Amino acid sequence: MNTGLLFAFIGVGIMVGMSGIGSATGTAISGMATVGALKKNKEAFGSYLVLSALPGTQGLYGFGAFFIMQDFLTSDITMFQGMAIFGSGIAVGLACMISAIYQGKVCASGVDAIGNGNDVFGNTIIMAVFPELYAIVSFAAAFLIAGML
Repeated sequence: MNTGLLFAFIGVGIMVGMSGIGSATGTAISGMATVGALKKNKEAFGSYLVLSALPGTQGLYGFGAFFIMQDFLTSDITMFQGMAIFGSGIAVGLACMISAIYQGKVCASGVDAIGNGNDVFGNTIIMAVFPELYAIVSFAAAFLIAGML
């Protein structure tokens, strides 16, 4: 049994799974706020939809990082490569999960404010970019790690 391959598969599982969990949670948080805001202001559904979808991007970063690493998932993988992918998986998975959840909370606050009649869509998008930045950084790190393998 190739231990490096085992660690690599666990790493990509963490990478895709945790980022997906974060996106599902973040979109649900902002989606729940959307349902409440629709009772007050149905005309702003387009803004609600965009804000509710935003935390879904972190799941895509996790999948994209897996896509970058997939060429190394062979029986010839070394322990070093397997551990590098495992470490990437933890970094991408955690960063994407946490950033998606908190981005969902930022978006939910914006949805609530828009539902109450405030014009804060653009400002909410700007504030929602900040948590996403760290998911992007983790994706970039995974890309750089793959380049060193």
